[in-house]
Order: sequence, then C-alpha cells, then structure tokens
Amino acid sequence: MSTAKAWAGFIAMCVGMFMAILDIQVVASSLTFIQGALNIPSDMTSWIQTAYLIAEVVAIPLTGWLTRAMSLRWMFVAATAGFTLASIGCSLSTSAEELIAIRVVQGFCGGMLIPAVFTSAFTILPERHRVVATVFAGVFAMIAPTAGPAVGGYLTETYSWHWIFLINVIPGVLVTLAVAGFIETGKAEWKFFRQIDYGTIALAAAFLAALELLLKEGPKHNWQGNEVLELAVACVVCGAIGFILCMRRPYPFVDLRRFKNLNFSLGCGLSFILGIGLYGSTYILAVFLGIVRGHTPLEIGKVMMVSGAVQLIAAPVAAVLETRIDARVLVGVGYGLFCAGLLSNGFQTFHTDFGGLFWPQVFRGASVMLCILPATRLALDGWPAKDLPDASGLFNLMRNLGGAIGIALIDTILEQRTKDHAVAIGEALKQGSRVVAREVGLPLQMFHDTPMPPMDTFTRLSMEPLVTRAALVRSFNEAWLLIGILFAISLLALPFVKGKPWRPNGVAAE
Repeated sequence: MSTAKAWAGFIAMCVGMFMAILDIQVVASSLTFIQGALNIPSDMTSWIQTAYLIAEVVAIPLTGWLTRAMSLRWMFVAATAGFTLASIGCSLSTSAEELIAIRVVQGFCGGMLIPAVFTSAFTILPERHRVVATVFAGVFAMIAPTAGPAVGGYLTETYSWHWIFLINVIPGVLVTLAVAGFIETGKAEWKFFRQIDYGTIALAAAFLAALELLLKEGPKHNWQGNEVLELAVACVVCGAIGFILCMRRPYPFVDLRRFKNLNFSLGCGLSFILGIGLYGSTYILAVFLGIVRGHTPLEIGKVMMVSGAVQLIAAPVAAVLETRIDARVLVGVGYGLFCAGLLSNGFQTFHTDFGGLFWPQVFRGASVMLCILPATRLALDGWPAKDLPDASGLFNLMRNLGGAIGIALIDTILEQRTKDHAVAIGEALKQGSRVVAREVGLPLQMFHDTPMPPMDTFTRLSMEPLVTRAALVRSFNEAWLLIGILFAISLLALPFVKGKPWRPNGVAAE
C-alpha cells in the first residue's frame, strides 16, 4: 500500500469521523425545532440525543472485534454506509418513535468510526507520519463541535430540519467509495465473529435502556408503582448477569477486570464525569435558548459556537502543556475550569443571553482538552501494547455513558423540579414578594411584601406563562449547579492516584 494511497484513505476516514461527531452538534441546536415539527412530547425530546449516545456506547467495544473480523477497510466501509443510510432514514422520519429508532442505528454506526480513525493512524501509515496523522485527526475532531451548532441552525432555518441529516449523504457516499478504493491493509478473518459475546451485548443494551427509562420514569411516579419496579428489576437483572458474563467469559464484550487497576478506574471515572459535562451542557444550553429565550436554530447555533471555537484555539496549548506538566495538576486545572463554567451558568435569569453565556462557555471550551489529555494519560499509561486498544475503548465508552446518563438526569430535573418551583413561586407571589415578582418579570408596583388579595381569572391566566418560565429557569439553574458539583467532587479523586510519580516530560519515573 503506497503512502499516497494510505493518506488518501486516512483523510477520507477523518471525514467520516467528522460526520459522526458533527451529527451530535447539528442536532443539538435544532432539538426544540424538531420537537415542534414532529409533535414530540417534552419528556421524549432528549431521547433524540440519548439514543445516539447509548448506541455509541455499545458500538465502541465492538470496534476492535469487527475490525479483526472484517478488516479495517470493510468495517469502516460498512459503518459509513450504515451511517449514511440511517441519516436518510432520520430525514424521512414522521414520528418521535421512528426518529429515535433510526438514531440508534446511526449512533451504532457512528460509534465505530471514531476509534477506527485513530487505530488507522498506527496501522496504515508509516511510523514517521503517525504524529502528524494523530494531530490531523484531532483537528477534524475539534472543528466539528465548533461548526456544528451554527451549521445545524443554518440548515434548519434556511431549508428544514431534514437537511441536518441529509447533509451526511454526499460525504458519506464519497467516504465509502474512497475507503473501499484506497485502503488495502488487512484481511477479513470471519472466525472472530464466533468470539463476539452477542448475549452480553444484548444484556448491555437492555441494561442501558432500562436505566435511562428508570431515571426518567422514576421521579414521575415518586419511585413507586409496578412500572418503576419492573424497570428497576430489569436494570438490576440485566446489569448483574452482564457483569457476571463479562467477568467469566474468555473474550468478554467489555473486560471489566481492567478496573482492578486503580489509576485506570480513576481515569474512567473522570471520563464519565466529563461525558456528563460535555454532552449535558450542550443539551441543556440548546434547550434553554430554544424554550426560555425563544431563539431560532441559527441563533442557538451562533451562541453555542463560542465553546467550540475556544476549544479549537486552546487545543494546541493543552497539547504542549500535557507533555510538560504533571497530569494530576492538569486534571485539577481542567476540571476546575469546567466546574467554574458550569457553576457560573447556575445563576441565569430569563434575560440571560449571549453576553451572560459567553464567559461560562469560554471556561468550558478552554478546559476540554485539559480534561481529556491528562485523564487519558492517567488511565492508559503503563498498559501493554496488546491491551491498549481495549483499555482505550473502555475509557472512551465511559465518556459516552456519562453523557447518556447525564442527559437523562437533566431531563428529570427539568420535568420534575419545574412543577415544584411553579408552586413555590405562586405562593411567594400570593404573599406579595417583590423579589419573586422581579424574578418572574411582573410589575413591581403590584407587590408590597404583604399578602395579595385574590386575583381575578384574567390576571391569573396572564401570569401563568411568566410563572412557568421563571420555574423553568430555576430548574435549569439547578441542573447546571448539579453538574458543577459533580465536577467539584471528581477533583477529590486526584489524591488517590497511585503508582509512579509523574515527570514533566510526560514519562513516568522509576
């Protein structure tokens, strides 16, 4: 395989990875628009993103198996073709159930593209080109979240929401043909299909789906009733059996025995928390701008571009620092900055817009690579070469799992706490609270911190939307603060890092 053909194939694979990452971002800025277009209930909107992430969680550990069984070339061709067809299916969806089901297929195929690109940098290119290839792939991975929200908003507002999926079709066809034509390394070994633990894969998917549903449905029913009990039993049973099989099988779906390594466990824990922050903040910001501020998809995209742009600018600095500073110090700085960005979002009002959201996004964008790079080193340093791909897959899996669970928790807060806040705000207004009246946006001359006389029907009905909006803002703030607190708690893991001390050049000292 010539170097020129290898680079042509590698660049095509980077474009495929770009599509998979971009897809999450373009959908984020158009969530509220899609919700209205398909009449999706508010409690189901988050599944458009969650279904994609859960499917990625299942796909990531399978990537190594499928690469060995089908070869890197044909695995990537199949995944890209599947992603492209699923994108067409998403654009043709006419209901929430249909869209979510096809998003599962799209996420499963997309989940295989990302790890395959970084594997290809070490398998199809000469050794002297690997550093350049890794940086090249990293740039593609960072441009996607920068451009994604604005691209999604523009397509939805200028054409229709269908185009945020149809935009994948032409690149998908070209990538499929290019990879099939240029990548020649490796050959299929179908015997590896017999080693795939299909039963545990099904149990893992069932466990994740039951867990997501339990997190959504439990609070609605005060954690009581047959439906909640059935979901809890399904979650526990599928999780327990899957855990036992992963510990006993010679070729497990996910090798949980790796968690015996303390540094790896701590690194995966940090990756899980980062997933909550990365995907959770993207989801909650898009919903806030759509529902509370009433922005169009393009306006939402423009606001959300800030974090991605700062991430792109800060990435080279983080890469330099990662080779010169103790990983634990960088983790502390990165997670601390991300925490500050989350907590500062926790004091929004219904007036908060681009200006009020700018610096929190700057903090989060500047910290992303400071979180990812040293946590990756913490988790993966010291593994033998033969174990590194599986360990890396498990580490990245935890980030997506955190994202899926984080979105479910945020959705639960928005749905359940809004009702409580609306009641509390209503009671405070009855007592004439000027502070709460200002929060809601009501004329202060009506309120004097003394009990109000009964309101007529017209006044009460005209106030209800404002009360609901204020209650929603309180719920959004609670969600931001909860994620921020989780990041603060994650910093407590750093003193427990064991093993060899870290040298500034990034090599563990003896």
